Amino acid sequence: MQTLIQSVLTLQNDALASVDVLLTGDRIHTVAPANTLPVAPHQRVIDGTDRLLLPGFVNGHTHSSQVWQRGLIPQLPLELWLANVFDSTPGQLDQFYWGAVSTAVDTLMSGGTCVMDHAYVIPGQEIETMAALVRGYKAVGIRAVIAPLIQDLPFASGFPKGCLLPQSASPRSAAELLAMMAAIVAEFHDPDNGIYIGVGPTGFHRCSDELLAGCRELSDRYQLCYHTHLLETRAQKRLAQERYGISAVQHLQNLGCLTPRTSVAHGVWIDEKDIEILASAGSTLVHNPVSNLRLGSGLAPILKCLQGGLNVAIGCDGAASNDAQNMLEAIKLGTILHTVTDSDYENWLTPEQALHMATAGGAKGVNLGDRTGTLAPGMDADLVLYNLDHPSLLPRTNSLQLLVLGRPTDVVEAAWVQGRQLVDQGRLLTVDTTALHHNLRHQPVATKESQAQHHPVESHYRDVMLNR
Repeated sequence: MQTLIQSVLTLQNDALASVDVLLTGDRIHTVAPANTLPVAPHQRVIDGTDRLLLPGFVNGHTHSSQVWQRGLIPQLPLELWLANVFDSTPGQLDQFYWGAVSTAVDTLMSGGTCVMDHAYVIPGQEIETMAALVRGYKAVGIRAVIAPLIQDLPFASGFPKGCLLPQSASPRSAAELLAMMAAIVAEFHDPDNGIYIGVGPTGFHRCSDELLAGCRELSDRYQLCYHTHLLETRAQKRLAQERYGISAVQHLQNLGCLTPRTSVAHGVWIDEKDIEILASAGSTLVHNPVSNLRLGSGLAPILKCLQGGLNVAIGCDGAASNDAQNMLEAIKLGTILHTVTDSDYENWLTPEQALHMATAGGAKGVNLGDRTGTLAPGMDADLVLYNLDHPSLLPRTNSLQLLVLGRPTDVVEAAWVQGRQLVDQGRLLTVDTTALHHNLRHQPVATKESQAQHHPVESHYRDVMLNR
């Protein structure tokens, strides 16, 4: 089956151009100047007039089960916010299925065709949880990289001077977790059908060196994306110095964990030396501007990252720290946020740079840069068609600037993933969104519990981070 999109605007060499695009099977076959490709009798033809065609965005970091915690947790710093997250994480397998569906739908309808799910999995039901997530992503049809969150150190270990806190039981050993991950890869890694398994140690702050290095070995063995949280907060920066006496980035490099397949989420507290190490390794920083502000973590040094040659992607982060999964919102905030970090306006992000971060930058971050993220012959047909006639994209000024810096709503007219059309005329063709909304409306959701049990954590946090 071939689809010809005629006379559509796209971004070529940082400028808008009108082109014809021919899709054949799951690939982009040809990109040519507008009105130069002949129409064959068997082709489906789409009029691209007043439309914009872009590679699909990559939601470079999220946690799909947190859909059930939207609007639930108050504004707190990450370390205290996490205590609430752990207590209200859903425990039913169907909630994980619908969480994946919801995350995929919201990502897709805001221009994303791929998601990196740093996924919580139910202890003791890891395989069953993964099966539910895979079913959800396959039902929608989005490309998904699923990296189960694993850790082998207790919750208290993630705090500076955490030894002073009450100690919970240790999670499973590194060896047990690595064996579990090998089993998950064997059962669920399915690139031909758009499902990829990643290795996802939660972060150095709750992982032993054995687990961090073991995940690197799995990544090397199976050519998997290695995805982890890194220096999201000032507390984590202090913890790294306390534990290692060097930067967490330097420590990961010493363990061999930084490679071109590595993506690190947040990086708010990295410095120029860290940027140099990450860039030299060919790794990716995933910028999560909404959650970084929601949790008061700070502003990641994105302009310095780009100036230092570090690949940058964009993520929504989980809905418990974002309260949405809207890629266009994350891209807008990730673009304008950094004007306050550099007085030289010539260094500010352009809409074109932001779109590159969300597409090609995101694809590299999930180890798929050779398959998706660019609109070029031979690449997978992961594409999104935007309706420039929609009122939220009017008047017809600079379409790219308005898409990135405006407030576009309901502007995704069509979307394809691996050549399969998932959205047509603004309507999702795969899952029944009525059923999704029914489940979100009627499934039991955890309510905010008393904070009394967190007083020891909060007192410790305030003492260590605010009073010293």
